[in-house]
Amino acid sequence: MKKYTGYSLLRDDASKPFNVLSFGAVGDGKTDDSPAFRKAWGALCGASGGTPTLVIPPGRAFSLKPVKFEGPCKSNSIHILVAGNIVAPSTVAAWGGCGILSWLCFSNVNGLVLDGSGHIDGRGSQWWNHVMYPFPALLFNDNNNLKLSGLNVVNSPRSHVNLNDCKGVSISGLKITAPGNSPNTDGIDVSCSSHVSIVDSTIGTGDDCIAIKGGCSNINITGINCGPGHGISIGSIGENGATEQVEEVHVRNCNFTGTENGARIKTVPGGSGYVRRITFEQITLNAAGSPIIIDQHYCDGKKEGCPDQPKAVAVSDVTFTGVRGTSSDEQVITLDCAAIGCNNIRMVQVAITSTVAGKRRTAFCSNAHGTSVSTAPAVPCLSGRAFARKFLTH
Repeated sequence: MKKYTGYSLLRDDASKPFNVLSFGAVGDGKTDDSPAFRKAWGALCGASGGTPTLVIPPGRAFSLKPVKFEGPCKSNSIHILVAGNIVAPSTVAAWGGCGILSWLCFSNVNGLVLDGSGHIDGRGSQWWNHVMYPFPALLFNDNNNLKLSGLNVVNSPRSHVNLNDCKGVSISGLKITAPGNSPNTDGIDVSCSSHVSIVDSTIGTGDDCIAIKGGCSNINITGINCGPGHGISIGSIGENGATEQVEEVHVRNCNFTGTENGARIKTVPGGSGYVRRITFEQITLNAAGSPIIIDQHYCDGKKEGCPDQPKAVAVSDVTFTGVRGTSSDEQVITLDCAAIGCNNIRMVQVAITSTVAGKRRTAFCSNAHGTSVSTAPAVPCLSGRAFARKFLTH
């Protein structure tokens, strides 16, 4: 194949796919292919007409240092087909200097389609016990009409896929994996984004399978197999006294297997704003810890939590429907709300049993208001009694 020898390979049309090998990439897993990928991106982003495509060919591993792929691009849509593998530097020192925010960043790119069956390997194990602050693997910042599908994203130094300030995102068929004891390796983090669909994906990491942060609305999560990890979380919201909003998040037909948590909302005392109109529907539990949690005293993971502050994030209109299966914990429902209360909390057809035959299950309530129907263990506080109490069933 003809090697890249200059900008003569740049085209003004999208009639033929670009190939990173044509821009000098080697793909032996050792050579730094970052310069070649930057040149290829320049050609891709500068092409017009139709949907220009960049091919990352199979049978090769392309080693990349941190790279920022920045728009805007000339075409309204561009396509990157990841058929081969992309790997991070083999040592922490090889990542480069200061000011790095992520490994691979796509910024201000509209209509990006990133798909394929290749692996994107962050080689995160070298970071997990390192004194330096690690980076997320994939960061999508200010991208509209983004589509991600089919990719295998593994062993990120920190979170695997980050969406920030994105609108109109479709994610499907991803497989995201890292060891269950790898720290802060969220599968997908979403912040300041709207109209996001995450479907039919398998996520098993050392932290949240999916975390929805502040500034998000109209998020639909369906058909996720989660585990190991910390479940699907909203939050934490209100850190460092921030005012944040999250609304219209709907989680459906998901499985939690061996997770530390299940369906979780976590807010930090002293923050403000709201979390509202949230649904968790048809959730299957398989030895999942803490299946249902609203924690308004979240304190960066500290078990003792943080005390109430004068301000708190308002939590309301949260529904848990059809949550069924087994839990490894005794306390399977936790509604630990701030003094202002969590309002209009609804539980319908919730049936959680222990992984140990005959072991009791408990529900804990504090300042929670709402209703429950056909729920086991029973949560009587949701019928209107807003005092703190632990309820037991046998």
